[in-house]
Amino acid sequence: MTCVEKGQVPKHQNEFTFDEGGGRPQGHHSAPSFLRTLSSAFKEKKSVVAVNDQVKMVGAAFSHLGMSNDSSSTVSLSSTTKKSSKSKKKEPKSPKRKDSNISTPRESIQYTDLDDDWDADVENGLKTVDSAPRFMENKMTFDYPTIKGMSDGSGVKNHVDGIVKDPANSLYTMHEPNLRLEKESTKELEELNAAISRFNRFKTVLQEPNVDLEKLRKMAWNGIPDELRPISWQLLVGYLPTNSDRRVSQLQRKRQEYLNGIKEEFGREKEAQTWHQIEIDIPRTNPHIKLYGYETTQRSLERLLYLWSVRHPASGYVQGINDLATPFFQTFLSAYIGADTDVLTFDPGTLPTDVIEAIEADTFWCLTKLLEGIQDNYIHAQPGIIRQVNGLKDLINRIDADLYTHLENENVEFIQFSFRWMNCLLMREISIQSTIRMWDTYLSETNGFSEFHVYVCAAFLVKWSEKLKQMDFQEIMMFLQDPPTKQWTEKDIELLLSEAFIWQSLYKNASAHLRS
Repeated sequence: MTCVEKGQVPKHQNEFTFDEGGGRPQGHHSAPSFLRTLSSAFKEKKSVVAVNDQVKMVGAAFSHLGMSNDSSSTVSLSSTTKKSSKSKKKEPKSPKRKDSNISTPRESIQYTDLDDDWDADVENGLKTVDSAPRFMENKMTFDYPTIKGMSDGSGVKNHVDGIVKDPANSLYTMHEPNLRLEKESTKELEELNAAISRFNRFKTVLQEPNVDLEKLRKMAWNGIPDELRPISWQLLVGYLPTNSDRRVSQLQRKRQEYLNGIKEEFGREKEAQTWHQIEIDIPRTNPHIKLYGYETTQRSLERLLYLWSVRHPASGYVQGINDLATPFFQTFLSAYIGADTDVLTFDPGTLPTDVIEAIEADTFWCLTKLLEGIQDNYIHAQPGIIRQVNGLKDLINRIDADLYTHLENENVEFIQFSFRWMNCLLMREISIQSTIRMWDTYLSETNGFSEFHVYVCAAFLVKWSEKLKQMDFQEIMMFLQDPPTKQWTEKDIELLLSEAFIWQSLYKNASAHLRS
């Protein structure tokens, strides 16, 4: 029991506090004065979730650092593509991309191009360099369990070998969250108390010899602490076995299976059309984030997407699948770097080759698990997406008939704006950080990506109802192509998810077409 838990006293309720059951916590407590003394040591520091992307990057031309080439690996991924090179020990440079010249005025937009890629957005004037997303959450946050003092100057954890072997090994080096404050307040200490309690509940569940998935799902619905997210996701998606004794052998087998598949597929002539499309799409993937401009990141995504496409010929590679790989890649990468290192600017080329191989293989298998649940979205004619779009249309008619009528009167077809919402799971509309938080909940739902996502899209559209009802066709399309979510915080996502949960509770039985 922590010092906080020993001295808890009643506290006020926070309007937006979530507990593991989906509602507000029942037992509110504040930290004792002893913790105030401890926390005063952090007055000089401040923790703010912020990504200050100084480099405005649009386009596909840039330079990168190479991928590490560790000869100790059974199958070296660096030999599978022509673009890999050895990593350098010096400080990694930021990836560079050439800026596109954007001259098309927004007033002249024609809504005939339904191609959901960044190049099309730029050419149509829907996204400009100035409007490229730069996400900052200006709120007090906690440093969830960190491994401070256990990473070298490069930001890589010193004990990565143990985490590669078994992700659960990281649980034994984590400690309770620290609060970094400029000024103490009762509210902040109350939130620290809740964060410590929440972290300990997660850790207790994850350290069980047989993880209780139902209990993990209930807690994860309301968000997972950053350090605990990699292993939690791998359990929730069904990649890691819940039995701890089987974990090490399962990981070794699946990762080796992936490496063998890469060696086999890249040892023969590639399927030209598929490979060409992947090569085009990878540079467009999160072009405003440095992590996705590094060569190591791009080569990893190319390999795992190509292997997935040739192993799933019924659908093959479809634009949008590249986006779905990134939350997994970024989350699993975070398991191997220090808490003080920003994953969004980290160069994976500084990691040992076996770590890169583990991240890549884990991403491949978890992406495969996700796509199994929404495979109809990517086969011929994409019937899954059409079904979801129709489901969204039906929900809006029930939830907000006035908005539905206005969209009809303005000749706005739901397919025009919501196809991308279903194809890319709203990843083009919200930040990668917000997406990852949203996926905590999706992975906790039985059919989070196929059914619950439709209710999230409904809540997302209804959120702008009053504004949209004052707009004409062109204004509506411009707004929905680039909704004002750049400053959204975790609280905004949680509110959206809560509203979606309400709609699902009210209308799920009446919306059987979502499951047909």
